[in-house]
Amino acid sequence: MTAPQTPSENQPPEEPHQPQAAPVEGTGATAEPGGAPEFARELREGVLIALAVAVSGVVLGVLWAWLAPRVPLIADTHNVYLKNTEGEEAIGADGTFALLAFGFGVVTAAVVFLVRRRGGIPLVVSLAVGGLLGAVLAWVTGMWLGPTPDVVAHAKQVGAGVVFDGPLRLQAKGALLAWPIAAMLTQIVLTGLFGPRDPELDGPVVPDWSGHHQPPVG
Repeated sequence: MTAPQTPSENQPPEEPHQPQAAPVEGTGATAEPGGAPEFARELREGVLIALAVAVSGVVLGVLWAWLAPRVPLIADTHNVYLKNTEGEEAIGADGTFALLAFGFGVVTAAVVFLVRRRGGIPLVVSLAVGGLLGAVLAWVTGMWLGPTPDVVAHAKQVGAGVVFDGPLRLQAKGALLAWPIAAMLTQIVLTGLFGPRDPELDGPVVPDWSGHHQPPVG
């Protein structure tokens, strides 16, 4: 019988071989499996969400053209004047747009959250970009559906001394930010309240100062 071979005193025991991720060519870093497909999927979904949110701006434009107060104008044989010099119709049009845009931001973010059930920076960015594009599209759509911007031609058409509606305009361009801001805030709040949670431990974790693993006390 032969005695079992034992490793020499100066030779460390062999460790089991563990496969390592292949290094990324030209960087020297290891590539995470599935990282590129996951990023491509999130990017594709983000683009689709931004486009869907932006297209809904047409509905906002229709509502703005329908609900915004009109600015009454009147003309004589030479000039066009405001019928009510102290009227607040122009401010009312800006306020109507801002309120509608804020509501659209809340609704679109809530719908996206109900469909996706998660948050994340890519989703917030998609809602912000889509909301801004949707607000711009709503602005253009509302002006196109409103009265003609050619005030002089409109005044000549209705005649002198006849009150007519002025063009629908957005004086405060900052109202365009109401939609993306509302969408981002809503997404963050919904994610914080109803988003997925990290698993919690059964008991309090006792700090281990000895360097050895110590299970939680339960």
